Amino acid sequence: MPGPKPLDPSSSPRAMLGAELRHQREKAELTQEELGNRLFVSGSFIGQLEAGTRRMHVDIAQQIDQILGTDGYFERNCAAATKSKYPDHFAEAAEAEAIAAEIREYAPQLIPGLLQTPSYARAVFRAYQPTARDDAIDELVTTRMERTRLLDDPTTPLFWAILDEAVVRRKVGSSSVMAAQLRHIASLAWRHRIIVQVLPFSAGAHASSNGALRLMSFEDAPPLAYLEVLGSGKLEDFPPAVARYQLTYDLVGASALSPQESLALVESAAEDYAHEEHP
Repeated sequence: MPGPKPLDPSSSPRAMLGAELRHQREKAELTQEELGNRLFVSGSFIGQLEAGTRRMHVDIAQQIDQILGTDGYFERNCAAATKSKYPDHFAEAAEAEAIAAEIREYAPQLIPGLLQTPSYARAVFRAYQPTARDDAIDELVTTRMERTRLLDDPTTPLFWAILDEAVVRRKVGSSSVMAAQLRHIASLAWRHRIIVQVLPFSAGAHASSNGALRLMSFEDAPPLAYLEVLGSGKLEDFPPAVARYQLTYDLVGASALSPQESLALVESAAEDYAHEEHP
């Protein structure tokens, strides 16, 4: 069998920490599963720490230092690796998203963040924080637009979004904001940069009726699922749970319109919004 994929410790502080963890673990002649057992976590979690898809928290770092005899190295350095411009509940998901090979997302209420235009994002943040200062909203929009640059690469990651029809029909901001937003999605689809499906109202109840779902897969680490509710989120790495969420996504996709039909619906809705703005 081929050995583990070489890590690039120069890519980020977390990657540096992960590369050192692999080095020290192998030096101690422990497998990922054996180290995980001592930490009361799964072996896949250790693999994700080493690959940089999960952040290392201080309590875990302290235990690793004790088990591997690394004289406080991981505790001292995990602070730099856990700094983030994102809210705590979303930081790990955003960091994992940035190195994912594939992202699949079901969006029941809003356009996924990676597909949002600045005007749409501004309307969303203003709705969340109606009394916030304009400069605070500007900062949130800037951070979100930095995330969207992930799609500047022509092929990676593969991004597959299933939009509930409610996402297309709910007017966020003005009619012109919605027209521009939907045309942006259509443009990405026409350029074969993303895959988009629409789950129509006629589908009725479906496998993900309870909420949003994001799945992320990686070249050298186990897949993750991210579940988000208002002001909170959960990153799931337990393999049976992730497999269940993957099945859920597949079932939603089976109930959705085809990509071609979905694109036609998105473009039609964009024209409707444009006509509202300029009858």
